[in-house]
Amino acid sequence: MKIAFYGSSLTSAYWNGAATYYRGMIRALAGLGHRVTFYEPDVYDRQKNRDIDPPDWARVVVYDGTIEALRAVAAQAAEADVVIKASGVGFEDDLLLAEVMAAARPQALRIFWDVDAPATLADLAPAPDHPLRRALPDLDMVLTYGGGDPVVSAYRALGAKACMPIYNALDPETHHPVAPEPRFAADLGFLGNRLPDREARVEAFFLEPAARTPGARFLLGGSGWGGKPMSANVRDIGHVPTRDHNAFNVTPKAVLNISRASMAETGFSPATRVFEAAGAGACLITDYWEGIDLFLLPGQEVLVARDGQDVAEILSGLTPERAQAIGRAALARVLREHTYADRALQVDQLLTEAAVAKAATAAAKAKTGLGAGERAA
Repeated sequence: MKIAFYGSSLTSAYWNGAATYYRGMIRALAGLGHRVTFYEPDVYDRQKNRDIDPPDWARVVVYDGTIEALRAVAAQAAEADVVIKASGVGFEDDLLLAEVMAAARPQALRIFWDVDAPATLADLAPAPDHPLRRALPDLDMVLTYGGGDPVVSAYRALGAKACMPIYNALDPETHHPVAPEPRFAADLGFLGNRLPDREARVEAFFLEPAARTPGARFLLGGSGWGGKPMSANVRDIGHVPTRDHNAFNVTPKAVLNISRASMAETGFSPATRVFEAAGAGACLITDYWEGIDLFLLPGQEVLVARDGQDVAEILSGLTPERAQAIGRAALARVLREHTYADRALQVDQLLTEAAVAKAATAAAKAKTGLGAGERAA
């Protein structure tokens, strides 16, 4: 199928946590024969901080952050069999949704793909006139990158015809074991941008354990942490390009995943970091959220901490041998069950079934209309 995908950015992970997810999903869909054009706005300095060139598995169209440019690329939705508007594009999201869905051909599938369902649902719940909420009944489906049954039920209650989670996963071509690099040496590493919905949890799960264990080395990667008070044993290295993520993951004795507060509360929302770390064969410590055991087995494939004290205790008792064994087990699990190739097969089936159902409905309506005309004659 020919897919028009409107998202934040495929070519830049700069302030764009969905980049890994988009790349893995679209590359895998292309491998199944789908032809994807990804439309991304030139905003937030992302084009100045590209970390990949336009790939050969998708056509990338970058448009200026202007209304005129938005309308021009939205009009190209008319050429597609599937039109996808993602959440959090970052420039005139409501207008973009309206324009691309209006441009889509009647027989095309119309999809909203939510890469931050807790935040989106929090906006929709108290706002019956929200543009997305009004549009839901006219869309063929909503896809989300997590949330499980709570998110599915919430979207159905708001009027969505169908909602399915398509979870984060691993792209083994981009995230895989590599040799350790001394510049990332530490006992515990954490990689994540400074966000309001995460900062308090980073303090509790990373910075406070660091302050309580001055003999251990902590490595902090990600944008926005400059000026944040932290103990002397924390090394802040700023933005880490995606090309260095594998080395960042495998070099420390363990790496930490800290969910945003809304994701942790919703559950069933594994971050891309979970699969990046597992794919590199790293020993991962994660904060607790409901549904972890659907992806990795606690105690054997991942270590789970409910607070900062747990993090400190896990780290103090973690031997290099056990850390390596957990990393190997996690890698085997995600390669076996959680790759983007697996997720793409799920999406491919959904698209095929939805297209067949939509065509059958249109044919039935046409036949009914023809029959009525014949009877009138």
